[in-house]
Formats: sequence, structure tokens, C-alpha cells
Amino acid sequence: MTTPANPAPAAPVAWRTRGDLAAAGRTATGLLLVSPDGDSVVPGDPAGAAGAFTAALEAAGVGPADRVVVALSGDGELAGPQWAHAAAEVGQAAASVGPRGRLRLHHALESLRATTLVTTPTGAMDLLARLHLEFLLDPLDLGLRNIVLTGEIASRRTMAHLASEFEARVTEVYGSPFTAVPLGWRSSETEPLTLFAPGTLRLASLEKDELLAPPYAEGLAELVVVDGEAVLRTGQVARVPAGGAVPAPGHTVGDHVLVRGVWLSLERIRRALGRIDGVSGWELGLSRPGTLDTAVLTVTFNRESLVRNPMWRSRIQQSLKALTPITVAVEVSEEVAEAAASGPVGAVRDARGHHLGPDRTAVTP
Repeated sequence: MTTPANPAPAAPVAWRTRGDLAAAGRTATGLLLVSPDGDSVVPGDPAGAAGAFTAALEAAGVGPADRVVVALSGDGELAGPQWAHAAAEVGQAAASVGPRGRLRLHHALESLRATTLVTTPTGAMDLLARLHLEFLLDPLDLGLRNIVLTGEIASRRTMAHLASEFEARVTEVYGSPFTAVPLGWRSSETEPLTLFAPGTLRLASLEKDELLAPPYAEGLAELVVVDGEAVLRTGQVARVPAGGAVPAPGHTVGDHVLVRGVWLSLERIRRALGRIDGVSGWELGLSRPGTLDTAVLTVTFNRESLVRNPMWRSRIQQSLKALTPITVAVEVSEEVAEAAASGPVGAVRDARGHHLGPDRTAVTP
């Protein structure tokens, strides 16, 4: 008698984007992880995720003699506290101090005699720049042995630069953009990700809801998180070399952009400006002129009397503050333009080269 082959695992049946997850908060129960803008609501399981944070720290070289400072947000998704809790189990001591200003971060690192820093790539680069230019201090005096980067798309050569300046081991950890749980890591920007749980982080086609299987063809693909019967599109895109490895993302796509480690909804900006009389168009400009991301919203009005009206500018600024904790500067175009029939026309200009556009199916390789 022939032994039947093992049945193939059932294919995931639901594909969701970040924008699809906001409604989950109305019916979800238990501990919930909520993004700073409220657009993403997912169940949280700190106990179940603890192993992934521990594995990430061990991959980064953190051991029993290390004292860890975590300079990440704990706003809704609990990223900072989860890293610190795992670090306290792996190392000698750990603290989550939040994304504080660099002078206060420097003071915390010295006060705790930290040997390991967990932060964003731009946060680490900003600390380095301020050590040189403002504090006139030698980075080596901090005594950092390990730097763990997470939460952002790093600029080129960031890892090598930090490793050279601090003479530290630098590791980048890719965490789920929904839960912050570590999914993979690398020790160089030329390396692919080493996955902690293969099968959880996959690559998917941009053109249709379809998981890709290795060996991959060269081109662009979106990173997706497979969660039971659901596939969560991360909105992060990687240029995939031919082969079987999953690379770290270098771009974003869709109706959210990543600014200073926080996802910003373009649709919510569109709706907010659509409720303000006189706004005919807008452009969100994103750049990284130094070490940190900068966001500037340039607004076009449909009549001359509003161009220099401080009250209208203030209304727009207050609307943006209600949407995101990220500081978005507001500028007003000197040009006047009629509004489109469908409302204000918006666009994104990303000088960082990160955002590929709102329509993933229209992205060209």
C-alpha cells in the first residue's frame, strides 16, 4: 500500500494592509498593540514574543556582562519595554529610556555605564554627530560594545560608519512593523536577513496577492508577515537578488510612509485637508538632510486671501498634530490653484528615495 503524501499546508486566505487593521480595535480583546496614529491594531503577546527579542539580542552579541539602554518608543506598540525586558534577562541590567534628546540619552548611557545601545539607525547617527559637533566628545569614551539598530530604513554605510566610530559590533534587526517583534537580523548591509522563524517573514508579489517561493527571480518584492491564515503586507519593499535569501527592505509602498520610525497615513492627511475650506492641493516632502528625517507639507490654496492667512496655516498645523506624533512642518505655496472636483490633490516627494508610490501594482522594477 502506498503511503499518502503529507497534505500541503493550507494557503493563507486573507491579505491585509496596514489600513485594513484599524477596524480590528472595535472587536479585538486582550492586550492590543496600537500604532501611534491608531491605524494599526493587532493582538499583543509579550510572553510569547520574548524569545524573539532574546534571540535578537544574543545574535547581536549581548551577554551576561552587558548593560543595555533601549532608546525606542513605547508608544502603543510597546517596542522599548519589550526590548528592555528581554535585555534584563540576557544581560546584567537594562532600561528603556525612550527616544529622548541626545543630551539626555548621553547622560543616561553614562549614568548606567551602558555597553549596549538599542535604537533607530538615525537615532544612533544623530547621537554620533552631536558627540562630535556639540559635546566635543570622543565616541569611544562611552564604551559601547554593541549597537542594535531597528525600526527604520538606514542610510547607506550607516552600519559600517557606526562600527568604525564606536569600535562596536553593529547589528540591524528587522522587526514586524505591526508588533516590533524581531523577525530577522544582519551584521552588514551587504548581507540578507537571517530569519529567526523561517516562514513567518516572506516575500510577495507587488502586482497580486501571491507569495513568492525560492529561488527568487531578481526584482522588487514586498516583505509580508504570515500570521496564521492572514498575510499582512508590511508596506516595505526590497530589491531581491536572484537566490533564496530574504533581504532587508530599502523602500516603502502604499498609502503609508515611514518617517522617523513612525508610519504616517497619506489617506488621513488627504481626509483632514479635505475638510479645510480653501485647500486645493498639497505635497508631502520627505528628506534626510542630515541624520534625521524631515517632513514638510506644502499646501496650495484656491484663493489669494488665504495664502498669508495665519489662521488657516494654524488650522492645518493643528490637523496634522491630531494625526501623528511626528512633527510635520507646514509651508504655503505662493501659487493659487483651483481645487479638483474630487477634493485636494496630494503627492509625495521623497528625497530619501524610500517611497515608491501609493499604488504597489504600478511600481516598476
